[in-house]
Amino acid sequence: MFFKKIPFLILFLLVATDCVSQIQNQNKTFLYEGRIEKLQNDNVVLIGTASSVSFNFVGNECSIKLQSIDSYEHHNYVALVLDGKYLGKIKIEKGAIQSFPVKITSNKKEHRLEIYKNTEAHTGGILFAGTTAKLTTISSKKKKKIEFIGDSITCAAASDSVDCDKGEYMDHHNGYYAYGPILSRAIDVDYLTSSVSGIGMYRNWNDENKDEAIMPDVYQNLYLTKDNSKPKYDFAFQPNIISIALGTNDFSGGDGKKERLPFNAEKYVSNYINFIKMLYEHNPKAQIVITNSPMVNGEKAIVFEDCLNKIKNAFANDKAHKSILIFKFKPMKPNGCLGHPDVADQKVMADQYGPFLKKLLNEK
Repeated sequence: MFFKKIPFLILFLLVATDCVSQIQNQNKTFLYEGRIEKLQNDNVVLIGTASSVSFNFVGNECSIKLQSIDSYEHHNYVALVLDGKYLGKIKIEKGAIQSFPVKITSNKKEHRLEIYKNTEAHTGGILFAGTTAKLTTISSKKKKKIEFIGDSITCAAASDSVDCDKGEYMDHHNGYYAYGPILSRAIDVDYLTSSVSGIGMYRNWNDENKDEAIMPDVYQNLYLTKDNSKPKYDFAFQPNIISIALGTNDFSGGDGKKERLPFNAEKYVSNYINFIKMLYEHNPKAQIVITNSPMVNGEKAIVFEDCLNKIKNAFANDKAHKSILIFKFKPMKPNGCLGHPDVADQKVMADQYGPFLKKLLNEK
């Protein structure tokens, strides 16, 4: 008789397990933000700049398991924030999953650890493979949302300006202190960063869209590449505001060695308009803000502003969406590596842009 009940018992256990799973999903133990890919067993790949995983825990012991993953082996970085305090960057060497202890110094009953990808999408993913901490539930309040689309400036590439002549490109990234994350923390909004160093709207820093993909080519791929084996971006974030800061590389003269054609305003404007139309298809309620660049100056800045006005005017009769707005950063002499803004410069940009976006959000 008992053996006849075994199939029923197994079915009951399966159903019960599923119920427990649903309860755990309601009472979350991890919060994920940014461009990430969820895997099994609460593992997650942090993909985009400043993408993150956060959790609450009790006790004085905590270690986290991380791994740099990509098609080639190389190191990567995350930034840690414990109980609201920035602890700095930690280096994840290439190879197998590694364990990193986190030192607990406060006497709080419950702690919160936030792990942010400090490098960009093209530096490869960072696998979060769990923690030894004794987890408690974590929740998030509903906030307004901003997406930041851009290039190396938006990535905060080359912003850690110590020893610029040493190490590799990713050693000088500090995505946690990019202007988007900085201002988002200041005005208390959720954010998502979709940015790639060197990328442009119709051409890249040193490529005429021959060998390298431009932003319209990669944006709809979760990993911001043209790799079709990777998942598509699902557009679930649904930002209130989409900020687009692309043009620095389109206006760039390249490395001075590779052939560089004169800037093509018609191509830039046309690609930009089509890109916005694609964004509207997936985010019909979003307010789009397009920006200039603090690193494009002189005659180029005048042409840049003219292009932005043409893009805005192309949607002048669009009654289905909010009017496109233009924000202008002040010219800047950058202090980071390779002619990029450093962390202090990123803060200057955040201080300029944050009040504008906050006011815009409060008006909605």
